Amino acid sequence: MTAPAAIRVLLLMFDEVELLDFAGPYEVLTTANRMAQRLAGNEAPVVNGVVAPLQLPHFELVTASPDGRPVLARAGLPLQPRHRLADAPACDWLLVPGGVVNGLLTDAPLLAELQRRASAASCVASICTGALVLAAAGVLRDCEATTHWEDLADLAKLQPGLTLRPDLRWVDTGKVLTSAGIAAGIDLSLHLVRRAGDAALAGLGPDSAGSVWARRTARQLDTPWRDDPLLS
Repeated sequence: MTAPAAIRVLLLMFDEVELLDFAGPYEVLTTANRMAQRLAGNEAPVVNGVVAPLQLPHFELVTASPDGRPVLARAGLPLQPRHRLADAPACDWLLVPGGVVNGLLTDAPLLAELQRRASAASCVASICTGALVLAAAGVLRDCEATTHWEDLADLAKLQPGLTLRPDLRWVDTGKVLTSAGIAAGIDLSLHLVRRAGDAALAGLGPDSAGSVWARRTARQLDTPWRDDPLLS
């Protein structure tokens, strides 16, 4: 069986980015890569008494800041991007973390570039207040969405046509996904792992390839696996 094509994921960096908004998805996707190797090897699942190695996609992570320069995350941790956003390679997925985003919301060239990349991507996701950035870029229109509970009113003002879902940790509308605050980005990222696995492979009896992969990734991270996005 030919291995599925790699999924190139672009993660935005900016000054005052919330560290876990960025690092949570990064950790989930890179851990998923390691677990994919194990599920293709010595941890391959057993289906109907037969070992069934999984040929899962690989996530290629690309990082970019608006001008390509290093940024200082919230609380002052320096981060080094690989690219200036406009020069970053074309990507399959676009992930926009949150943090202090006031400056991004009025940066017309940045918003135009995010809109361009969102149009070309097969999947666009935001973490926390990254939803406000997507709204300002014109990516969220007449759909369901969520963000950090403190910022729901601001998101509603920025994009009046939205149906807000404060009851959910993440909202999946197909191409565009949003998550609630900070740590909810880990849950959204695990959901994306499951989606990618399901798209690549057929089901495995009562479970699915995506669920097997996402559950194994969550176990490796020692974080709870959530079958649904409802806030508990």
